[in-house]
Amino acid sequence: MRKGHTRRKVLQGTTAIGLSTFASPYIKTSHSAGKLKMGVWDHWIPGTNGALEVLLQKWGEANGVEIEVDFIPSAGNKLLLTAQAESRAGIGHDIYVHAIWMPTMFAHRLEPVDDVIEDIISSEGPMVPLAEYLAKVDGVWRASPSPVGSQTHGMISRLDLYKKYADINLQEIFPGPKQERNSELVDAWDYDALLEAGQKLHAAGHGIGGPLAATGDASFWVAPVFAAHGAELVDKNGDIVVDSEEVRTVLEYLSKLVRTMPESVYAWDDAGNNRWMISGQGSSVFNPPSPWNVAKRDAPQFAEQMWCHDLPRGPHGRYRNFIPQFWGIWDFSENIVAAKDLLRHVGTRDITYQMSQVTTGYDVPLLRSHAEGNDVWAKAGPPPGAIYNYPIRGDEIGIVPGYPAPPPMAAQIMAQAIFPNLVSRVTAGGDSIDEGIRWAANELEAVMRS
Repeated sequence: MRKGHTRRKVLQGTTAIGLSTFASPYIKTSHSAGKLKMGVWDHWIPGTNGALEVLLQKWGEANGVEIEVDFIPSAGNKLLLTAQAESRAGIGHDIYVHAIWMPTMFAHRLEPVDDVIEDIISSEGPMVPLAEYLAKVDGVWRASPSPVGSQTHGMISRLDLYKKYADINLQEIFPGPKQERNSELVDAWDYDALLEAGQKLHAAGHGIGGPLAATGDASFWVAPVFAAHGAELVDKNGDIVVDSEEVRTVLEYLSKLVRTMPESVYAWDDAGNNRWMISGQGSSVFNPPSPWNVAKRDAPQFAEQMWCHDLPRGPHGRYRNFIPQFWGIWDFSENIVAAKDLLRHVGTRDITYQMSQVTTGYDVPLLRSHAEGNDVWAKAGPPPGAIYNYPIRGDEIGIVPGYPAPPPMAAQIMAQAIFPNLVSRVTAGGDSIDEGIRWAANELEAVMRS
C-alpha cells in the first residue's frame, strides 16, 4: 500500500479500461462550479483509484468544477488521523471519506446532507438499515454513500477441505447463482456445526482462522458471534450489560472455537486472514474475498477451492459484519453546493455498477437496488460463483462491532478493541470468564466517563 497521500493529476491504472466506458450521463446545474478537493480511500485493488478518478473528472468537466483527488491509505490509521487534523484546523478537503463510525465522530463538523439523501433514495430506493444507524446522527444525515469501499465480512472457506475432513458440502448449503437454497441445510449451519467442523479440520492440520489481536478484523468476526448468542456489551439504551449469562455462554463457546485455530491468531494483523488462506493450511476465515483475490495471483490452486458463504446461526439469529463507507462534506468547505451535486451523482446505480466491475465485486453497495441485478458476483471465478454469496443474500443481519449500543459508545467499543481483548484475556490471558467480564465492565465504565 502506498505511504501517505497520493495526488493524481494524471490517470493511472486504467490502461485496460477505455475512457468511454465511464462516459455516464451528467446533469449540469447552474450551481456546480469552482473547485472541489477530495480525500477518498486508497483502494487496494489495482486500477480502482484510476477508474474512480476518471468518473470524478468527467463529472467535473461536465459541470465546470475542477476536481482534485487525494487517495489516502487506511494503513497506520491515516484516514482517521487526517480527518481529526482537518476537523480541528477547519481546513482541508471539501469531500472526505468517512467509514463506519466516522460520521458520528465528526458529526459536529459535517454539513447536513438530508437533501442529498432524500434525492438519492427517491431515485434509487432504500439503503441497508445499517446506513441510517451510522450516518444519521440525532435525526440528521451527515454523510452519503460512497461509490466504493463498503464491504462485508462473511466466511470464505476451502471447499475441498470441508468435504474431505468435515463431510460438509458448502456449495450445497450456499449455492451459486440460479440455484435455490435449501432452508433446512441453511438452518443446520449453526455455531455448533462450525465448532464440530473446526475440530475435525484442525485435527487434520487445516484449522479455522480469526485474529484475536487488537485489530479491526478481530472485532469484525467476534462481534457477530456475540450477537448471534444475544450477548451485548452495551445495550441500545447505553447501559452496560456485559455481566450476563449470554456473554458467559458465548465466551464458553469461543474458548472451544479458538482451539481450532493456530496459536498465532493472537498476534495476527489485518493481513493474517489472507496469509492463512494463501498458505494452504487455512480452511476458513471471516473476511471479504481478499484471500481469494490474492490467491488467484499467488496460489491459484487454493483460489479455485475458495467459496464465500454465510456465517453460522446462533440462538439469537445469524449476523454478519458490514463495513459501510460514506462520503461527507466538511462544514468549512467553500463549495458545498457543488459537493452535494457530486454526492448525488456518485449515488446513482450507473456509477456503482461501473465501479463494481473494476473491483470485481469487492465493494458491496449500500443501496439495495444497486446490488439487485448486478451480475459481477455471479460471473466471478474460479470456481464459478466463488463470491456470489459475498453480498448478504439470506437471513443474515448486517451489524458493526458494538451494535446496538448508541453510536458514540459503540465507536469506542471498537476503538478500544474490547471484543477481541475480552476473548483473548479469557482464552489465552489466564482470566476466568468472570474475571474477563469484570475487566470488560471496568473498561466500558472508563469509556463512558471519558
